[in-house]
Amino acid sequence: MKAILRISLLIAAVVMVGITGAQAQRVVKGTVYIDGEPAAGITVEAHKGGEMMTSFDGKYEVEADEKSKYIRFTFIDESKKLDIEGKSGDVFDFAFSGSLPSGDGEKEETGEVNLSTLEELMKAQDRDFLNELSLYGEFFKQKDYKSAIPHWQKLYNMYPKSTMNLYIHGSKIYEHQIETAKTDAERDRYIDLYMKLYDKRMKYFGERGYVLGRKGTSWLKYKLDQNRDKAPEGDALKAIHKSGYAWLSESVELQGDQTEPPVLLLYMQTTVALFKLGELPKEQVVKNYEVSTAIANKIVEANEDADKVKLTQETVIPYIENIFGKSGAADCEALISIYEPQYHDNSNDADFIKSMLRRLGRAGCTETELFGLATERLYELDPSAEAAFNMARRFLKKDDVEKAREYYQMAIDQETDDKLKATYHYERGLVRFTKDGNYVGARNDARRALELDPDLCDANLLIANIYVAASQKFDGSAMEKSAVFWVACDYFAKARRGEDCAIDAAENLRKYKAYFPNKEEAFMEGLQEGSTYHVGGWINENTKVRF
Repeated sequence: MKAILRISLLIAAVVMVGITGAQAQRVVKGTVYIDGEPAAGITVEAHKGGEMMTSFDGKYEVEADEKSKYIRFTFIDESKKLDIEGKSGDVFDFAFSGSLPSGDGEKEETGEVNLSTLEELMKAQDRDFLNELSLYGEFFKQKDYKSAIPHWQKLYNMYPKSTMNLYIHGSKIYEHQIETAKTDAERDRYIDLYMKLYDKRMKYFGERGYVLGRKGTSWLKYKLDQNRDKAPEGDALKAIHKSGYAWLSESVELQGDQTEPPVLLLYMQTTVALFKLGELPKEQVVKNYEVSTAIANKIVEANEDADKVKLTQETVIPYIENIFGKSGAADCEALISIYEPQYHDNSNDADFIKSMLRRLGRAGCTETELFGLATERLYELDPSAEAAFNMARRFLKKDDVEKAREYYQMAIDQETDDKLKATYHYERGLVRFTKDGNYVGARNDARRALELDPDLCDANLLIANIYVAASQKFDGSAMEKSAVFWVACDYFAKARRGEDCAIDAAENLRKYKAYFPNKEEAFMEGLQEGSTYHVGGWINENTKVRF
């Protein structure tokens, strides 16, 4: 587009010269900077000439008249003029704010920069500092960022070590500018300036681990913002995640159990994203998961901050567990290679074994030798409800259904956590359905699971499948048998609301709607679409008539 614009402008200049020699034309060009950086989104207009908007490189090129007096530069609702009347040459670089760069694109600190602390500046009664501090402070309190920025910027550039508030308030200023930016180019420029603010804060006030966590969080928040004109994809998406991951990884390494909970969450989120983008091996995903869960557990155990503990327990840990389980990296080969040597060193630690078995179970590694050994060892160390549940799975894999039933019942009798008990009922119901053909008993377990955990979509899926399987053996007319599929699809629809069941449930809904009775059959029975219909027998449920 820029090349086309340049060609158009040159053609226009030639045409105008051909029309009249009284108005000689020239083309003025240059680069616009904000705080020493090339500025995108600046409208450049020559007096008695053309106009254009700068791109990422900050460059402009517009036609001007021999009598042009100035060039106007406009950014959002602020305009500034550069007087060119009587000036020779056609290249005019312009600093919209700050100074023109010294040549390498970075504003270097010179002797003009004052590295005094707030205490030292107050003691010296530095008038320039105190005046700017007062002006920016008042405007900032009123959230008048436009008026505050020039004064804040002077302090930020000239007194970078004076007060931490320059960086705390600067974050809010840049966030405001990012969120109110009108174009992606403008937004990206502010994001880059925001990242430099974090770097400058670390340079003068330290706390590298903490600040890197905040930097990575802000970067991902704004770079992956769904309100952008065009969502990043391909190499651009990889680059965004790589930068965020690098900062978050170092933050987690430096902060340890002082890591902020949201940083842990984003650390795993970027880990899984990069794995799916082919940038991280599955072993690294597992290791990062281990690091994240270990830190999260330490935060909970320390119990130093109630809000932090609550956030970690209720949001961060479940999210980390969920995203890891669905990542595709948690396959048996990777998990066994990591946990097998750890198990030999921790075979007397019941808590370690419980944690390991949960992860192996979520990854479907229940048939591995390690899972079997650890399951039996855990029951020896701690014959708890969870241990009994794992023993039930163990015997089921050995095809010893009777023993499995015993341990499922023991797990159900001992468990006090409703969600865990719901899982035990669901799995026992699945065994009753698939191994015994006991439809009523299986449904009873599934119903009990839903009473304990209404969000357990697998239980709705189980009831739907029980009804599908029972339809052919159901006593009644062809119409009554078909009506069973109405009830089954009611449960498939409920299961579809759960993220884990959505795809399977939707596919089954599509499949079994084909078994609904047709209008002619329903007409013969005196049924109207949408009316209530009762399916009797052991099913004993109300549904809606559909064709």
